[in-house]
Amino acid sequence: MVTRVTTPGNYAAVLTNLLAAQQRQQDAGNKVATQKNGDDLKDYAKSSELLTAMRTVQTRLSAYQEQSKLLADKLATQNTGIVRVADAAQAVRQIFSDAIASGRVDTLVEDVQAQLSNAVEGMNGRYGGKYIFAGGQVDTRPVSVINLSQLTAGPPISSFFLNDQFQVTAKLDEATTINTGILADDLGTAMLTAFQSFQAFQEGANGPFTGAMTDAQRTFLEGQLTVWDSVRTNVTNIAAYNGTNQKRIETVFSDLENRQNTLAGMVGDITDADMAQAAAELQTAQLSVQSAAYVFQSLKDSSLLNVLR
Repeated sequence: MVTRVTTPGNYAAVLTNLLAAQQRQQDAGNKVATQKNGDDLKDYAKSSELLTAMRTVQTRLSAYQEQSKLLADKLATQNTGIVRVADAAQAVRQIFSDAIASGRVDTLVEDVQAQLSNAVEGMNGRYGGKYIFAGGQVDTRPVSVINLSQLTAGPPISSFFLNDQFQVTAKLDEATTINTGILADDLGTAMLTAFQSFQAFQEGANGPFTGAMTDAQRTFLEGQLTVWDSVRTNVTNIAAYNGTNQKRIETVFSDLENRQNTLAGMVGDITDADMAQAAAELQTAQLSVQSAAYVFQSLKDSSLLNVLR
């Protein structure tokens, strides 16, 4: 049997080879340029389900990471407010101690009033425009007292706290949930009660605090040192609780980063191109295109039409 050789047939075969070589060159060029084995899941047919599952996990971990960043920032703001309250408590104790040492109470009331203002501002701290110690009442200042005199005007201490009892909980990952909410009344009830005691004494028979300290005033202030130690200890314990949550968030965030890196490596093993192999494939594809083009040109030059001209 003799195979019939025709010029159109030869052209078609060579052109098919040339087009195929050009496609291989384009594919190899894309792999080198993008450093990926494909552009979408259809290029990873054998591993598409695994890739889809891993990318779903990556998306979930990313959401946890973003939430952890926001929570860490919020708790840092909470810590600032708590420390301000604790510092105010320590300052009041120091003011009393200094007055006892000097025997003078000339500016005692003004100094204590200043620390009340500092403590209230700490408890009325905000994050993202919302009051962070207000529970669910995030648009309402949780502590309404302004002056010492308000504390002895009749309303109970509880009336100066406008927060509700809602405490925020947050899910850090699939297995970790923490309570990040701290309430103004937990933070400041003991403190306002101590301020109230001071103001009641100031307004009572052994007041006011002016000039030289009396024996009754000395006895009162000496007794108040222990009270304010207790107030500061209470606030410090709350700060420690907040700090524990900060550490837990930091630990979980580190774990999330490690898991993300592991997943990224697993995805990369599937999607990332072997650059040495890709470069070799590109070189081979380029050579194939050149060879096919040379054959095409040679076939054109050997055409019977050229002989008949």
